Amino acid sequence: MVFTADSGGRCEVFTWDAATGRARQVTDRPGGTLHGAIDPDARVWWFDEDEHGAGRWWFQPFGGGHDRPGLIGVPTAGPRGLAVSDTGAVAMGLGDDRTTTVHFGPRGGPAREVTRVDGHVTLSGITPAGHLLAISGAAGSARAVTVLAADGTVRAVLPGDGTHGRLWSLGFAPTGDRDELLLVREEEDRYLPASWRPETGVVTHDWCAFDTEITARWHPDGQSVLIRQDRHGRSTLHRARLADRTLTRVPTRPGSLLDAAPRAGEDIHYLWTDTAHAPLMYSTGGIPLPPLGTVSGHVPGEHRDIWTPGPEGPVHTLLSLPEGRTGPVPAVFLVHGGPADHDRDAYDGVVHSLVASGFAVARVNYRGSTSYGPRWRRAFGAGVGLAQVQDLAAVRADLVGRGLIRADEVGLWGTSWGGYLVLLALGTRPGLWQAGVAVKPVADCAAAYRTSTPALRSLDERLFGGTPDEVPERYARSSPIRYAAAVRAPLLVVAATHDVKCPPGQVRGYLDALREAGVRHESMWLETGHDGYEGGDHVNVLRRAVVFLDRELRGTAATTPQTSRSARRGSPGQVRKAPPAGTSNAERTMERRTSHAEGHHPE
Repeated sequence: MVFTADSGGRCEVFTWDAATGRARQVTDRPGGTLHGAIDPDARVWWFDEDEHGAGRWWFQPFGGGHDRPGLIGVPTAGPRGLAVSDTGAVAMGLGDDRTTTVHFGPRGGPAREVTRVDGHVTLSGITPAGHLLAISGAAGSARAVTVLAADGTVRAVLPGDGTHGRLWSLGFAPTGDRDELLLVREEEDRYLPASWRPETGVVTHDWCAFDTEITARWHPDGQSVLIRQDRHGRSTLHRARLADRTLTRVPTRPGSLLDAAPRAGEDIHYLWTDTAHAPLMYSTGGIPLPPLGTVSGHVPGEHRDIWTPGPEGPVHTLLSLPEGRTGPVPAVFLVHGGPADHDRDAYDGVVHSLVASGFAVARVNYRGSTSYGPRWRRAFGAGVGLAQVQDLAAVRADLVGRGLIRADEVGLWGTSWGGYLVLLALGTRPGLWQAGVAVKPVADCAAAYRTSTPALRSLDERLFGGTPDEVPERYARSSPIRYAAAVRAPLLVVAATHDVKCPPGQVRGYLDALREAGVRHESMWLETGHDGYEGGDHVNVLRRAVVFLDRELRGTAATTPQTSRSARRGSPGQVRKAPPAGTSNAERTMERRTSHAEGHHPE
């Protein structure tokens, strides 16, 4: 097994040998290492990237040894997929702001260019024999999935636009008896597994429908797939036998499954957590798995679900309250990013720290969040950002009305698109909030569009219905900078100098607008990109934010906050199992500002 975990405050790649029960640290990079994989010959892969996210793939034997480049002659660029066949043929996608290039060659040998595509696509699979590749574009586009021969010849183009329904590619069957590509299709407000073969085209398995988002992986037998469904902030596992048309539930504890991988026979390894428990690895076959150096013992808090009526359906909130409270307490709304993401019933170091410091924490799955089905994901009735702020305000009123939180001590904290919503909420509904923390936010939608990545420009065009030149008023109406002078609550803005997803220039423009309006605010700058892997940066932001909220909401003098060991928002304990090379990672998607834009699935 290969997995990523914490090492001295950084995310690094490790191996686990079940026979000896020992873990081995593979990488030790100053900035940490997030991307890792294992290939069919048990070579361990990782991506050696710089502060801008550009780098190269390297590998070494499972037991250790010399590091070797994955392919020779490839340029440094951003990672957009890795796939290794049973024969040792390697395909890797690498990209920049303009194009994505797929390179191919023998493991450790010279590379040749297979194809070059404008914009952002991802390599999502290779057949066991290495003669077919799959690349994924935008799930709702006319070229959602393209199947190529190893020489670059196009074998099939699978659309995901119009009546076809959005389409995601999840990798080829691992057995060599046939070429079959696993897919997920969105159809009539449902998600269904599908598959493509050269002789049949796409076959949708409509007997196996789910009402909320799913992702899937082939079992090693190549005859069945493991399906993970995210529904209402929690996860379930199912085994689908495609030939028999049977679906069987895999028993797991209630909570969230951050990853799950089928093994030989009936065994399944999965990474489980809930709000009260840090991540743990389990094997359904009883195989010993590595202990994770995350938080142990009691996690403070009383945790419950709240459903609030809303204009397009009830809004779900995961609420955590301090233990032993008497009456309403100060609250922090921890606003998730995305927008195509959701808050889970999962351990979160920021929630742990805030609750231990005496705050209630509300995690709201506003309209546009995943795990509530296609209609909820498309529900932007009041406009981009404005519908989500409307939901935050409704939940605030509900929690105040129930006597759970204090109306005069409510703060907001969000990162990336969540930081954008914090700024928008403070400006459009200034009377509701007493403090805000926005980390690496979008502050000016038009300016961010013009200086961001192609993938995010495409996302903005889908959300707003065009470019800033085509629909300028929509961008302006949803931009926090338009309302900067209306902000009344003190604000902490954290930004990164190398951020290409929420660029620093548009943040500086927003800070200038706050200064001109005389709004009380603080700023903190990090010498990182959008996705920093250095634990020290996350802890510094956590401490600064908790002290800021404590002072502004409760009038408390500067104190040392109650911080947990695992304080990185959205990556509990920095623990994740690495995928086999040649499958798409189940925790990543290109349709989120908070993502690493590496895999494709409807989450």
